[in-house]
Amino acid sequence: MRRIFFGFIFVMLSLPALAADVALNPDHPQRHVVVPGDTLWDISGKFLKYPWHWPDIWHVNTQIENPHLIYPGDVLTLVYRDGKPVLELSRGPQIRETQLEKAISTIPLDAIRPFLSRPRVVSEDVLASAPYVVASSDERLISGAGDKVYARNVNESDGEDYSIFRGGEVYTDPVTGEILGYEAIYTAEANVISFAEISTVNLRETTREVMIGDRLLPVINEDYEMNFFPRSPDTELAGFILSVFDGVSQVGQYQIVVLNRGEREGLESGHVVSVYQAGETIKDLVSADRHDVVTLPDEYAGVAMVFKTFEKVSYAIVMKASRAIHVGDKIKTE
Repeated sequence: MRRIFFGFIFVMLSLPALAADVALNPDHPQRHVVVPGDTLWDISGKFLKYPWHWPDIWHVNTQIENPHLIYPGDVLTLVYRDGKPVLELSRGPQIRETQLEKAISTIPLDAIRPFLSRPRVVSEDVLASAPYVVASSDERLISGAGDKVYARNVNESDGEDYSIFRGGEVYTDPVTGEILGYEAIYTAEANVISFAEISTVNLRETTREVMIGDRLLPVINEDYEMNFFPRSPDTELAGFILSVFDGVSQVGQYQIVVLNRGEREGLESGHVVSVYQAGETIKDLVSADRHDVVTLPDEYAGVAMVFKTFEKVSYAIVMKASRAIHVGDKIKTE
């Protein structure tokens, strides 16, 4: 947790001031007292039209021993220096520098944490070649935590700890038709009890039933740094929302979406994109040509921040939704 909060703020405060380009929120307050539940994105949105421009007006108070963290009780005040807006931080007297776990985060971390620690997009080759469950103990069709299952093609050199998945949605580019990857639906955490041609596997923890045919992928012990620095992509980019998790048809704030753009297009964690509701194609009832159709203009619908990238797709969290967002809606840089 120390790295999560310190890393993000440190990067922000290390940037040069660009306050001349800052657009303030027309309804901005003059001051804000940080309260539990605040995020840096929420606070900056109170003062700025574009919350990810926070570093542009931040002023470090050198009298504060550790200015890189913000706590409940701190006071942010908007002042002007040389005609430019600046945010100043006053530290609440009750704050102790050792209370790092109480510092506020950039975004709601609980919403994205499961998507950081488990692989969710795999190629067709990976899914096809992965070890798989061939049977369960006691001839059951489905298994849960504490049960044993039997898996084929498990390689002892990959270690004994595995996550179990099954293939889900196929991510296909809506324009080119290219297959971008396959959703890997997480079902369980497991460990191999004995390696053999048919290995015995213990299910330690399950989120849904494990079934015959589910695939095993080695656990990669990565130390994820959630030090997000919201910013615009370096180059112009346009794309689409491919999918939304949790099976909903309309997307709202803090929901997770899949974009059809990834590392090969230059997307990185922290990149912010605007979302536009795709204009509907309708018949022109006035036109003399009864087959004439028109496409209505795209409408601004919100903002999303990329937090995990793969080669051809990315995960993003919707930070603002001014209207309903759907699969198929467009994303682009401003």
